[in-house]
Amino acid sequence: MQNDWPNRAKGESRQSQGQSSGSQATPIEWHDDRPKEECGVIGVYSPDSQAARQIFFALFALQHRGQESAGIAVTDGHDVRMHRAMGLISQVFDEEKLLPLVGDMGIGHTRYSTSGASVLRNAQPIYCTSSVGEIAVAHNGNLINANQLRQELVQEGETLDTTADSEVIARLLVKNLHLGPENAVSAVMKRIKGAYSVTVLTPNMVLGFRDPNGVRPLVAGRIGSGWMVASESCAFWPVGGEVEHEVGPGEVVIIDQSGMRFAQAAPKVKDTMCLFEFIYFARPDSEMYGEGLYQVRENMGRELAKEQPVDADVVVPVPDSGIPAAQGFSQESGIPFHEAMMKSRYIHRTFIQPDQRLRELGVRMKLAPLKGQINGKRIVLVDDSIVRATTTKQIVKLLFDCGAREVHVRITAPPIKYPCFYGIDMASKGELAAAVMSIPEICKHLGANTLGYLSIEGASRATGGANGKLCLACFNGEYPISVPAGMTKMAFEEPPDVGQLATVTRGQGTLDF
Repeated sequence: MQNDWPNRAKGESRQSQGQSSGSQATPIEWHDDRPKEECGVIGVYSPDSQAARQIFFALFALQHRGQESAGIAVTDGHDVRMHRAMGLISQVFDEEKLLPLVGDMGIGHTRYSTSGASVLRNAQPIYCTSSVGEIAVAHNGNLINANQLRQELVQEGETLDTTADSEVIARLLVKNLHLGPENAVSAVMKRIKGAYSVTVLTPNMVLGFRDPNGVRPLVAGRIGSGWMVASESCAFWPVGGEVEHEVGPGEVVIIDQSGMRFAQAAPKVKDTMCLFEFIYFARPDSEMYGEGLYQVRENMGRELAKEQPVDADVVVPVPDSGIPAAQGFSQESGIPFHEAMMKSRYIHRTFIQPDQRLRELGVRMKLAPLKGQINGKRIVLVDDSIVRATTTKQIVKLLFDCGAREVHVRITAPPIKYPCFYGIDMASKGELAAAVMSIPEICKHLGANTLGYLSIEGASRATGGANGKLCLACFNGEYPISVPAGMTKMAFEEPPDVGQLATVTRGQGTLDF
């Protein structure tokens, strides 16, 4: 056993670092047949208040980007203190956990695992020591050359404590921070390839940077007398902040006591923001490329009504993500809009296993029908996407069970035919409905009367200012960043040799490393 606990931040509780028995269970997600969220990152300099409290409330606005784990790291100018654990933000933090996190600078993270297993050792921020002191790193995205870089780091004598690609970024930063922030980030960007929006905490500054293709979002602005960087603009509102700048591809933002400044750390390759950010991932109250996403999704509904018209009595959204598009569809088609299903606000990810009967009920655990809005009606059902088609099939059946005369399914995402390697946990190609079935075959599988998707051109057009600056790989297979063969989420989860395995008790659980 080489380490008591590798690179544990000062102030981080051993119990929070330990593998609780609950975190080893397989989480259940109700209504989970859709591309999974990625991660959310935040960085704050708040000279008039405790950064941890600002980050805590801002993270709630990014909870939709990841519900598996959360963490906050802060600095008082000398030490980095951190708390991270499995679960939702409200489960991970309370007054007792926030009180020790003293400092006016910090970063936060909420995670959905897209590289590495959903276990505590992969929770973020990632903590390391460096020539300039302790640092913490939070990352949204995926590196496509992480395997190669991990091998190189091991050959250079590094000991890696996690199976997430985010640690690769942290370890490379550690090796280069003595060069200064701009040069350090530039050196890291020369080695890493893929999609990444990153926040970094050092003892005296907060950094944020974005990959040269700009696949994942990142914005910066004011918060009181300080500064903030976050995945989405919606994170600024709860803490009274204001977005001033969308961090560009290859750009780094440096925040310290002297203010906020920007530098081009790597040449911009091309704007290729993920189209799914506009369709589904980002919150509808966020803005990207100067476009409000609620309006973009309404535009997608209008485009959908033009491309896939249907004679029906009522337009019904799948809550909540289908609401703006359904309203746009209604406005363009003249068919009345009605909500006909209510979403439970209190069923999230859970480790409680349902029995077989509850499994068979499926979507009913998440959606409750308003039968009066359904019975005898010809319904246009509007949703954001179809992945495996299992959830949509259950919803179509639910509507028919409640007396619908016809169900016409309309989808604002074009057919998803290819997996994503840039920070979305999407099904493999063989599990994607549109990759293995034609549209008529999917329609028959769903049990719907008709099925219509928005075209790639229509979806792109609806984004307005983003049109022509989008990653469309999951729809057309044209990956803006080349992907090596055999890349998988669990690439680094192979168990080590028995002789290399050490199990150390931490709090009420264990950790293997």
